[in-house]
Amino acid sequence: MSNSTIKVGDRIIDLSVPKVMGILNVTPDSFSDGGQFHAGNESGVFRVALGKTLAHAEAMLGSGASIIDVGGESTRPGALAISAQEEADRVLPVVEAITNRLDVAVSVDTSTPSVMTAAIALGAGLINDVRALGRAGALNALAHQDAAICLMHMRGQPETMQKDVAYSDVVEEVVAFLRERIDACLKVGIARDRLILDPGFGFGKTAAHNYQLLRELNRFQSLGLPILIGVSRKSMLGAATGRAVEQRLAAGIAATTVALQHGAVIVRTHDVAQSIDAINILRAIAGTPIR
Repeated sequence: MSNSTIKVGDRIIDLSVPKVMGILNVTPDSFSDGGQFHAGNESGVFRVALGKTLAHAEAMLGSGASIIDVGGESTRPGALAISAQEEADRVLPVVEAITNRLDVAVSVDTSTPSVMTAAIALGAGLINDVRALGRAGALNALAHQDAAICLMHMRGQPETMQKDVAYSDVVEEVVAFLRERIDACLKVGIARDRLILDPGFGFGKTAAHNYQLLRELNRFQSLGLPILIGVSRKSMLGAATGRAVEQRLAAGIAATTVALQHGAVIVRTHDVAQSIDAINILRAIAGTPIR
């Protein structure tokens, strides 16, 4: 399989044209959309409004998303960890509903081995891990599966990742980290053609680090794998514009466009239709068919 395609579940996704991954956070505390799919508390437990969640997934599919990324544990700066059971209770019913009712590839944003394997059993075809399979048991959990895997760079953990952030060369260090995680995957039998890379905008990085990564994103092409980027509504956009989270759409599309010009092929975003527009404008400029 070439680097211009990735197998996600039973689908071969053509990455010669950039694709959009729609964000579906079923959490009470994600930085932008936490609590959006809240069905009310029962004994202090966050309950997912399944019908509303499915409707949002369907709307993102209708707007052009190729992948729906379901996350049940917030990884915003300062976020606290939750138990594997709580994460599973949030994520797995959503994965099952989407795979049963919608014709779309499903990704799960998780670092928890038991959630990974259970989600794959329900039809998820991509594991999107902010810890790059760094949790105990994660590599082995996926070694004998066939799901695609996104390896992301994060320094530290969400609780502490924005404290005392320093790099000598952020791009060089992130590239080196991802190369090491690729090697770790290969050693347990995970094939290269299952892997996607994410430099981890906003995860253990200052705004200046994030903009250096964006400016030099083409350096990640040396790793020979598809590049996913996620800048949607993030603080790096607020740092440059002074805009609040809900006012960062234009800045996010600008950053996304630059990332696409520098080699990104998957865009993880809250704003699916607008990201599709950015891709189509770039394709029109390049003189390639838009649809």
